[in-house]
Amino acid sequence: MDHPLQAPDALVRPWRTAAYIAVAIAAVELLLLLVIGGGKLAGWATHRMELAAEQQVAAPVHTSRVTAPIRKKEPVAVAKRPRSKTVVLVLNGNGRTGAAASAASRVHARGYKVGDVTNAPELVPRSIVMFKPGFAGEGKRLGKDLGVKLVTPLDGMRARDLGRADLVFILGP
Repeated sequence: MDHPLQAPDALVRPWRTAAYIAVAIAAVELLLLLVIGGGKLAGWATHRMELAAEQQVAAPVHTSRVTAPIRKKEPVAVAKRPRSKTVVLVLNGNGRTGAAASAASRVHARGYKVGDVTNAPELVPRSIVMFKPGFAGEGKRLGKDLGVKLVTPLDGMRARDLGRADLVFILGP
């Protein structure tokens, strides 16, 4: 019966060692090329930035003046009624039970009269203060008192829907 001869380890290892040495030399060469190339690239970029800086310093200074269009200033809405004479309709726009009553007590604690307290017809993404025509100043003041950023004229409601209220506070999440 024939048995294949196995190659001695001495014959296999020189090839493996030679391959490792070749890979190591190639890695060192690659590293050297990257360092040299990076140095050249950095030198080129530095030279370009120096040229750009020199051109900017040597460029003539333009003193032309651009004026903005004149806008008419809108009159700042100022509250004409005291808080005690301003009626606020409080609506729950977040769906949590009892939230409108809690908001109404906050409104009342700031000196406003509270009209109806009920649920909003739909949920809102954030709290809103809305005002009837002629009550922009009062609406802005209520928004500031409650920390509400969105203060707007009536949107989706009519003045007659408010009953005796001048402002609407819709409580969001």
